[in-house]
Amino acid sequence: VFGKDINLILVLNNLSSDRKSVRVDMSASTILYTRRAVAEILKAATSVELGPKQGKHIRVKIPYAHYGRYLTTDKRIQVTALCEVMRTHGLKLLVEKTIILEDTNIIIKLPRRVVVNKAVSLEISYANPLPEPVSRCVLLVTLMNQQVKINLAPLSPRERSKIYFEFTPRRAGPLQLQVDFSCDKFSHVKGFVTIAVAPA
Repeated sequence: VFGKDINLILVLNNLSSDRKSVRVDMSASTILYTRRAVAEILKAATSVELGPKQGKHIRVKIPYAHYGRYLTTDKRIQVTALCEVMRTHGLKLLVEKTIILEDTNIIIKLPRRVVVNKAVSLEISYANPLPEPVSRCVLLVTLMNQQVKINLAPLSPRERSKIYFEFTPRRAGPLQLQVDFSCDKFSHVKGFVTIAVAPA
């Protein structure tokens, strides 16, 4: 989840009946959705001895402090592990994983029934998932082809807050509401709901 430390486990299994010595070079970078690297956030190397038919776990932690300021709006991190079996004429295995960090910031609560030409009040809850305060908070609400920009108070570390948004639907049928939350430390955290508007 965005704002939290990332914990990974690399599993190595020796399927042979011989003892193996493996060197593991690990790296991680923040990337764009095109897979182009933005910044390297982790570089580590370790060696592991594996007995016959033995498996071992290597734990890797990427603290938020290492990746936070290098993350793009795509919220993607590419992790690679190059595993080299020693004394086997350079037998190598490359393991890659792309992590897409989830947002859990926006929660939109609707009333049980929404009716044409009747005022509706929605609860929009938003949060700062980071271990540091954020300021210049802005909520952009898009509904019925109109955008409303709402300036919000700063948020403390891990603080959640909410506002109430009122509107009157003018026609029956599905209506899409989109919310976009930005601040000085991150931007474009989105949430959306489809509202079923009943006839009057």
